[in-house]
Amino acid sequence: MTGFDLTELLAERGAERYELHSRHLNHQLPRMLHTIGFDKFYERAEGAYFYDADGQDYLDMLAGFGVMGLGRHHPVVRRALHDVLDAQLADLTRFDCPPLPGLLAEKLLRHTPHLDRVFFGNSGTEAVETALKFARCATGRPRILYCTHAFHGLTTGSLSVNGEDGFRDGFAPLLPDTAIELGDLAALERELGRGDVAGFVVEPVQGKGVTAAPPGFLRAAQELLRHHKALLIADEVQTGLGRTGDFFAYQHEEGVEPDLVCVAKALSGGYVPVGATLGKEWIFKKVYSSMDRVLVHSASFGANAQAMAAGLAVLSVMEDEGIVANARRTGDLLRSRLAALTGRYELLHAVRGRGLMIGIEFGRPKSLGLRGRWTMLQAARKGLFAQMVVVPLLQRHRILTQVSGDHLEVIKLIPPLIIGEREVDRFVEAFTAVMDDAHSGGGLMWDFGRTLVKQAVANR
Repeated sequence: MTGFDLTELLAERGAERYELHSRHLNHQLPRMLHTIGFDKFYERAEGAYFYDADGQDYLDMLAGFGVMGLGRHHPVVRRALHDVLDAQLADLTRFDCPPLPGLLAEKLLRHTPHLDRVFFGNSGTEAVETALKFARCATGRPRILYCTHAFHGLTTGSLSVNGEDGFRDGFAPLLPDTAIELGDLAALERELGRGDVAGFVVEPVQGKGVTAAPPGFLRAAQELLRHHKALLIADEVQTGLGRTGDFFAYQHEEGVEPDLVCVAKALSGGYVPVGATLGKEWIFKKVYSSMDRVLVHSASFGANAQAMAAGLAVLSVMEDEGIVANARRTGDLLRSRLAALTGRYELLHAVRGRGLMIGIEFGRPKSLGLRGRWTMLQAARKGLFAQMVVVPLLQRHRILTQVSGDHLEVIKLIPPLIIGEREVDRFVEAFTAVMDDAHSGGGLMWDFGRTLVKQAVANR
């Protein structure tokens, strides 16, 4: 037996976590966390909460950027993983057809009856990469259309359809794909008219800024794409599996049937990375056109038993516990209570979203004193006020949130889909207290704002 003891290792060296990251990993991460006061020591987690060494709870309104749809350590998912490990399956032989991938594909496809087949990879960006490759192969065309401000992943192919320059800078040349504005049907038709478009990839609700596609846009886009023999690709990596109050976000619009759908994040149960690309029969048959091409697209760890077991357990829990309905009901409650505050606080401009994907947008105030402070922050770096709200939510109220994107005055709430009225009450009370402080004209919040301004100026 080996002498390795994980519990002992963590006990001995767990306190070195920030030092180890600084020395061996992305050195900017601990630096950033120290700067904004997010350098906490979380010891364990359960459901929608983290706990520190003193037993204090922290409400998670971020869910690992949407990964923890069922919260952390759901007992059904845990049991499934114990069971699959204890079964000692002959996994990843590469030359057999194990049952778990087929069972998970069957269960996923029940939610998209117009689609026929699934490819399993390891992440959201890989699910998007798969869709891009399949669209190009199936249509014989080279170009993909995407939306400005979109986020589809950070590997080279998905980065080519990433609508944020901050992620793209320094990594050229990328694929020759083309951005249009979300909702701009004229631009979509113009690009399709060039005859070289394989497909259009779109988030039904953009994660950056929490911006939904305008009503009717997806259906109209689908009609244009079909007319020009190009494919509609729905990126549901963050919005899928109940996040927006329907199983998939594209289902909010009647008659929309994407040719390819990308899934990941919540399908993992928060344990084993998994991505899935769902598609039509004819597309898969174009890609896997002969036995010679049986491995033309594959993934070393794709469809592994642990990931498949986690996915099956997640879908079972979603059905048994009414997770999608809870996301819709709780999201409506949280959004309505926050929206009611827009008339009370001049810095609070809008509350939007669907289900438990909510954006809280801040904007320029009317009163002279607040306007001067707002202008100071904007001159240093757009997005600092939203960060000023995020920090006291954590430090004073033990609620984890984050801004929805760089240079945006928007906080995005994507909590575990299991939260209820108790968590809504806690968040709204804390947010109200932070807004009261922000509108008082002084105090610790604006002192921290000046610290952020100095940091932003120093980083220029």
